[in-house]
Amino acid sequence: MKSISFRVKEQRASHNIGLCLPPVLFLASMLFLASNSYAVPTAFAQEKGVPGSNKQGSAAHASYQIDIKLDFDGRSYTGTERVRWINRDTRPTSVLYFHLYANLRTEREDDSSTTSNVANVHNGINAAEAAPPNEPRLDVTAVRPAGKLQTLPFSLGERASILRVHLGEAVAAGAAAEIEIDFRGSVPEIDAEETSLLAHVVQQVDAVLRDRREVRRARDTNFISRGVMLLGTAFPVLAVRTGSDWQRKVEASVSSPVFTEVANYEVMVDAPAEVAIFTSGEARGGSSVRKFVGENLRSFAIIAGRTLRTEERTVAGTKVQSIFTAEHEAIGRRVLGVATEAVRIYAGRFGGPPLRTVSVAEAPLVANLGCAEFAGLSVIASAFYVDFDAPVMRGLPEFVREQRASVEDSLEWTVAQVLAYQWWGASVGSDPSRQPVLTESLANWSALAYYRERHGLERSQQVLEDQLRGVYQLYRTFGGEDMAADARAREYRNGFQYAAIVSGKGALMFERLRTMMGDERFFTALRRFHEANHFEIAELDDLRGAFVAEAPLAERRAITRTFNRWLSERRGDEDIAPPNPQLAAALGVQTIASAAPGPPAGKSGEERNRFSRLGRFFWRQMTRIR
Repeated sequence: MKSISFRVKEQRASHNIGLCLPPVLFLASMLFLASNSYAVPTAFAQEKGVPGSNKQGSAAHASYQIDIKLDFDGRSYTGTERVRWINRDTRPTSVLYFHLYANLRTEREDDSSTTSNVANVHNGINAAEAAPPNEPRLDVTAVRPAGKLQTLPFSLGERASILRVHLGEAVAAGAAAEIEIDFRGSVPEIDAEETSLLAHVVQQVDAVLRDRREVRRARDTNFISRGVMLLGTAFPVLAVRTGSDWQRKVEASVSSPVFTEVANYEVMVDAPAEVAIFTSGEARGGSSVRKFVGENLRSFAIIAGRTLRTEERTVAGTKVQSIFTAEHEAIGRRVLGVATEAVRIYAGRFGGPPLRTVSVAEAPLVANLGCAEFAGLSVIASAFYVDFDAPVMRGLPEFVREQRASVEDSLEWTVAQVLAYQWWGASVGSDPSRQPVLTESLANWSALAYYRERHGLERSQQVLEDQLRGVYQLYRTFGGEDMAADARAREYRNGFQYAAIVSGKGALMFERLRTMMGDERFFTALRRFHEANHFEIAELDDLRGAFVAEAPLAERRAITRTFNRWLSERRGDEDIAPPNPQLAAALGVQTIASAAPGPPAGKSGEERNRFSRLGRFFWRQMTRIR
């Protein structure tokens, strides 16, 4: 391969370092002894749930009442959250665990930024205090029983990304506990150069040619840039609990690390009146202090800015919002049209919309992230809200301007894909670190279904080639190794590999299943899977079982073999496409040993045009939203 180096800014290199954080052990045993030395009053409501069951109605879900005061210009906030948690296990517990996702750090960052919380609590200093200035920070300043003045002891672990609260007395099976947590946070300002379309394209080219490891960072979804603030994980959130086991470990990877159960939210945001606020919840009015509510939300994100605008439509009983900056009004309206059609199609195919309001917003995401999904709120990089008719486009390189159709198609595909996440991810949950293929494959195949129903068979086939099969083939052409699609997220090196293997192979498996089963049985299986796992956490076996159940007896083994072949085996070259030696030759890439040599210089005009088209295929892949 030719040695080609691309770099936007020196600090971008740190985005490509993606090893899991080693756990840092704190002196929790000392706090255990301290908690046993005195009695701490707690507010426990003895409301009975169904101990040991994961199938619960919304009344049995946790609830958050959060008050946030936002200093928009100061890039900081303070807040208090009142959390009500129900013990669904058959045994009592006296400890609660929360994730502080804003404090997740990569291995390269200084270990010394976190010290023992035992000493820090007594000194009035939080363990996240020394976080690097270009990262977000979330500090817990106090924990107490709801409505009480006494404080509860707490400790931090794994570089201040885990909060452990000691309740002082046990919560019985089926009973509820309510506590209050005071917190404060800050976000970094991201350089505008890191968020441009050119930066996104160059980063993708660099990922292809250099095969560097990437990892999602907290700053990717907690920042301010170009006058827009995104708070993706701004407050402590309860860890998932299965039986008596809290899911405390978070693995840094190319995928989102956020793993939560659904909860009910009531959030008050105090911000300057001129700053527009949009969230995962429904707005309930207010000028400076605004109220947002939401039931059965798996996350709660906030986006704010003085130039943000919104337009909305209603379809299938759901309000669909497009949120955009003033200069992107034309693209924002186009996004609204795509989002409305996607919700209509998905509601008809998969079952009723999981939420009353869903929004698609633009935000200046950094170049290693094309989109980010939250419950009720999907965010797409502003870089791809491109009005090619605007005068400013004349300043972009010609090779980017030539990709107008590709960029516009990628935006439509991404809007359809992130809306599908509201069904597969926000409604039907899964563990993104352990089984990322479950959500990713369904969301990407759903975007293909959107194209088929809205644009017809021919257009959907073309987008299948561009967005799914083409990504895999380009990945293999540049020497990427085929691998299983059902591996843990940490096994994938970067977004390019993740898109080719997890998103691409997984989505194409569903297209194969649809061909095998026929539309009626196929969509019945998806609807029943959604219904059975609505607001729950599903496993890949649940999905496989839904398809097996809808297949005739004689075809059930074939369904199981299809899942195994596409997700667990390495048959991508046979099932999707082998490496393309002509493309490799046209781009000057020497990869696979079996590739035929490229044509010598001086070939005919017809052959040169053929390789020019292959070059355009390469750039079409580079302008995709990943």
